[in-house]
Amino acid sequence: MPLAAQFRAMSDALPLPADANAAAPAADAARERLLADVAALPGLPGVYRYFDAQDGVLYVGKARDLKKRVSSYFQKSHGGTRIGHMISKIARMETTVVRSEAEALLLENNLIKTLNPRYNILFRDDKSYPYLKITAARHIASAGASGPPTAASFPRMAYYRGAVEQRHRYFGPYPNAWAVKESIQMLQKVFRLRTCEDTVFANRTRPCLLYQIKRCSAPCVKHIEAADYARDVANAERFLLGEQQEVMDTLQVQMMALAEALQFEQAAEIRNQLGALSRVLHQQAVEDNTGVTTKDADILAVKVEGGRACVNLAMVRGGRHLGDRPYFPKHVEDATALEEKGEEEGEDSDGASARSSTEVLVLEAFIAQHYLDGNVPPLLVLSHAVDRTLIDALSLHSGVKVTAQHQPREPRRAWLDMCIKGAKLRLAQLLAEEGSQQARTRALVEALDLGVDDMERFRIECFDISHTAGEATQASCVVFEGHKMQSAQYRRYNITDVTGGDDYAAMRQVLLRRYAKLAEAAREPALEPGSPAAPKAAARLPDLVLIDGGRGQVSMAREVFEELGIDLGRIVGVEKGEGRKVGLEELVFADGREKVYLGKDSAALMLVAQIRDEAHRFAITGMRAKRASVRTGGSKLEDIPGVGPKKRAKLLQRFGGVRGVSHASVDDLLTVDGISKDLAEEIYRALH
Repeated sequence: MPLAAQFRAMSDALPLPADANAAAPAADAARERLLADVAALPGLPGVYRYFDAQDGVLYVGKARDLKKRVSSYFQKSHGGTRIGHMISKIARMETTVVRSEAEALLLENNLIKTLNPRYNILFRDDKSYPYLKITAARHIASAGASGPPTAASFPRMAYYRGAVEQRHRYFGPYPNAWAVKESIQMLQKVFRLRTCEDTVFANRTRPCLLYQIKRCSAPCVKHIEAADYARDVANAERFLLGEQQEVMDTLQVQMMALAEALQFEQAAEIRNQLGALSRVLHQQAVEDNTGVTTKDADILAVKVEGGRACVNLAMVRGGRHLGDRPYFPKHVEDATALEEKGEEEGEDSDGASARSSTEVLVLEAFIAQHYLDGNVPPLLVLSHAVDRTLIDALSLHSGVKVTAQHQPREPRRAWLDMCIKGAKLRLAQLLAEEGSQQARTRALVEALDLGVDDMERFRIECFDISHTAGEATQASCVVFEGHKMQSAQYRRYNITDVTGGDDYAAMRQVLLRRYAKLAEAAREPALEPGSPAAPKAAARLPDLVLIDGGRGQVSMAREVFEELGIDLGRIVGVEKGEGRKVGLEELVFADGREKVYLGKDSAALMLVAQIRDEAHRFAITGMRAKRASVRTGGSKLEDIPGVGPKKRAKLLQRFGGVRGVSHASVDDLLTVDGISKDLAEEIYRALH
C-alpha cells in the first residue's frame, strides 16, 4: 500500500483535540493535507517544524532523512501518551531541505532560539558572562617616562560585562562575577595593578589605601615607572593566559640580575612577588600538569531527576579552574519523549539504533544552543558521549578545532568529578526549593479556600506603596505564578496628582491603572484563541490580590473593585501584627470575612510574607532611584534631545556626575566622544 494511503487509513486512529468534534470536517481535511505533505517529503537532510491550529510552534527537529524521520511520528496511534497529545495538536508543518546534517543542526538551533517551541528542550539564552579587562594594554610601550602620569600610560584591571572592544585585552569568560573579582584580588596581591577609574587616577595627589596594604604600586603619584609597570602588566597577562611557570622563571632571572647589580631593594620587591605568586599557585585546587598545550576547557555534566534537568558548566581558563554555573532547561520530559520516539522508529539510513539517554539529549541541546553562536573553547570534557556530528559542526562553524572527551584521565577526571557533583547538588537544591514552593502554594489555596483547579496557573499580584515623607511616591506590583516569582512581569507606577503621603489615594490610582482594562476585557464576549484581539496569557485578572496594609488599604481596594465590577473575594490585605513583629501578620478580607491569623510556622504565611517582602523591595528600590534622580537633576540629561543612554554614561563618567557636567564649558563637553558642537551647546543651555 502506498505511504499516503497508509497515513489516510490510520488517520482515524490519531487522537484529535477535545474541541475538534464541532469542526470535524475541517479537522479531517487539515489532517488529510498534513498526511499528504508527510508522504511527499524527500529523503534528504533538513529541518521540520510542527504548528498547531493557532499557528503556534509546537516542535522543531532535524533529520538526516526527512521522510523517514517525520513519517515515524504518524505511522501508528500513540493513544493518550504525551507524544499522542502533541501529535493530535499538529495542524500543519513546514520543512527546509539543507545540504548536510551539520547545516540542519545549525538551522535547528537558530529556529529553536527564535521560535521558542513548546516541545523542545529550551535553555535560557544568557550569554552575559563577565570578563576581566585590562585597559589600553597596547599603548604601554608608547607611554613616556617624563611628565605627570596619565591613565593611558598605566592600564587598569576591571570587572567587565558587555561587548568587547579591540583596543582592550579581555580574559575569560568567567562563570560568575565572584570568579572575576577573586582573580582581580589575586592579581592585586601579586602584580599590584591599579583598579581605580581614570577620573580618580587623574586627581590623586597621594597614594590610596590599596598602596598602603600592598595591593597597588601607586602609579597615580609615580611611585613606579611606566616601564616597570608595563612589565607587571605583561606578566599579569601571561599569567592569565596560563604561562605561570614562564612568568616565575622570568621573575627569577630578573631578581638575580638586580641582586648582582647590587639593587637589593628592587630585587626584594621581585622576591616578594615570587612568593605571592607561589602561594597563589599552591591555592589552585586543580591544575592540568599533563603537558597538553590546551589550557582552556569547559567541563559539562548533566543530571536528570524528577522531571527536571541540570547542566553544570565549569570553566578552565589558562589552566586554572574558575568555578561553575548551573543551567536548568524547560520542557525536558515532553521534548525527550518526542525525540526518543522519533529516533526509535525512524532509524538512520545506516540502520543504527537511536541514541536513547535523556541525559545525552539534554546535553546535546545545551551544546547546540550554547556554543553554536561562538565562544567555544578547544576542549570539552563531557559527562556523557554526544553525537560526533555535533562536535564537527561546532568546529566547522566556530573555526576552532574542538575536541570532546568523555572519559578523561587525571587531572581532567578531577575536573569532571567536581562538575558532576555540582550538577547533583544544584538539581537536588532546585527540586527541594520547588517542592517547598509548591507546598506553600497549596497551603495558601487551602487556607483561603480558593478552589483553584490548576495550581500551575494560580496567580497572585501584590501591591506596595513607597515614598519618603511624600517625596517620589511609587507603587510596585509583583507577580507570583507557577510556584515562583515572575520578575519579567513586575511593574512600577509613578503616582501623580495625589497629596504627598496619601497612601490610600496612591493605592486607588495604581489599582485603577492596573485593572481597569482587564476588567473591561473580562466583561467582553470570549474571543477565539489566536485571534488578534485575544488578550495575552499574562494579561488576565489574578486569582488573588495582596495589599500590603490593613483595613484602610483594603477598604480602598474594595471601592476600586466594586467600581470595576471585580469579585471582592480576590482581595486580601496583609496587616502587621502586634509590635509589627514578623510572623504575627493577619490577613484582612474585603468581602466581609473575619481576619485570619495563619500561625507563625504556617507555610501559607511564609508564602504571603515572601511575596509581600518582594513587593516592598521592588517598590523601595524604584522609589530611591526616582528620589536620587530628582535630587541630583539626573532627569535633566535624560530630557535633552540627542543625549541617549550611551552619551549620558560617557558624560557622567567623564565629569564624575551631573554636577560636574553642569560645571563644564562647551569646550569641555566637546572633549567627550560623540558630542558635537551643536549638541554641546544644547547641553550647556539645558543645564544653565
